[in-house]
Amino acid sequence: MLKIGLTGGIGCGKSTVARIFEQLKIPVIDADEIAHQLVAIGQPALAQIQQDFGIRVFKPDGSLDRKKLSEIVFSDPKQKQKLESILHPLVYQFIQAKIKQLNTPYCIICIPLIFETNMTHLVDRILVVDCSVETQIERVRKRDNMAIERIQSIIDSQVSRAFRKAHTNDLIDNSVTDDRLAEEVKKLHNLYLSLSNYQDKLVCE
Repeated sequence: MLKIGLTGGIGCGKSTVARIFEQLKIPVIDADEIAHQLVAIGQPALAQIQQDFGIRVFKPDGSLDRKKLSEIVFSDPKQKQKLESILHPLVYQFIQAKIKQLNTPYCIICIPLIFETNMTHLVDRILVVDCSVETQIERVRKRDNMAIERIQSIIDSQVSRAFRKAHTNDLIDNSVTDDRLAEEVKKLHNLYLSLSNYQDKLVCE
């Protein structure tokens, strides 16, 4: 099965692109969703976070205060690295387990930090969703009601647009209209179906 790594900076529209693939009946494995599941009440990762970050990142009901934790990790690279060392190994174990359950020509694996965490080896091709930094900031500001300075700090903590574009196999410009975006995804869908057939033939030979 062909594995496509979907990535892009915050606010670039990865979720929108992923939904279009899902409408085409292609399974999407989302690393962020997995990470959320791993920090639910009762999960081992939550206990480790409490041990390393303390009760300051928890709500009174015992659930994780994601906003507070996010403020801490994006203002201190060492704290960010500490959180990643807890979550990333578990996330990627979960991804690999999900892949084994699938039986489709190809799948989409949405990994926002695929370059930053050196996890490109998990996939066969990389698809980057791209837009201008100004568009990123505006989208995130409207979506999350977040301060511009905070959004910029998140953008700065990720690899640059130039890096992603230089290290991708496929690129989607998400500054286009919804109809155009759907057309771009459909073209890639047909390409990936074709490549998955070629890959299967190589395996059989």
